[in-house]
Amino acid sequence: MEKRDVWCRWKAGQTLHEIGRDYDKPHTSIRAVLLPRGGIPPLARRRSRLALALAEREDISRGIASGSSIREIARCLGHAASTVSREVARHGGGPAYRAHDADRQAWVSALRPKRCLLAVYHKLRDIVASKLILDWSPDQISGWLKTEYPDNESMRVSQEAIYRSLFIQVRGALKKELMDHLRSKRRMRRSRHASEAWDQRKYESAAAAIFSARN
Repeated sequence: MEKRDVWCRWKAGQTLHEIGRDYDKPHTSIRAVLLPRGGIPPLARRRSRLALALAEREDISRGIASGSSIREIARCLGHAASTVSREVARHGGGPAYRAHDADRQAWVSALRPKRCLLAVYHKLRDIVASKLILDWSPDQISGWLKTEYPDNESMRVSQEAIYRSLFIQVRGALKKELMDHLRSKRRMRRSRHASEAWDQRKYESAAAAIFSARN
């Protein structure tokens, strides 16, 4: 069972039972894949536009091999000398620097999870938690914060970020018990797009059944 395909099907609006039938698996097996992330698909990984590309690392490696200075290499790449210097030092130093090894290590290092907004700003987290206890929806909380703190970006959070903090448990963010205050008691979240796709398919199935019955 390909997990990536399971997530694609879930995003497209398929139910646990539909996905399970396609894989000849019980729906509980599909649920086990989706539940740890609360039904929220993992974000596709992308390289930062500020990160060095493999081709640039290969130019650095060739420059070192030819005896060019760090400043010369940086000038040819259009980067600051400090950027190239840190890159070389981070991956073994001049004689040991290898472009492919450095590129692979940089990609692995980028896997380290970044702290979510509500884990960083404690005041914001406490306010969001207090509103959830009062049975406010994430959408209401997000809108209220924009009105209450119009000039303070650190006191803003989207409804999606609140849902993610609840459904994908992050240390230092919102406690799992706060999910009980959501109007929907589901433990897995569907995107609006997936929900609309599911509603459309139900409508089409019902219309097809009515047409078939009449004929």
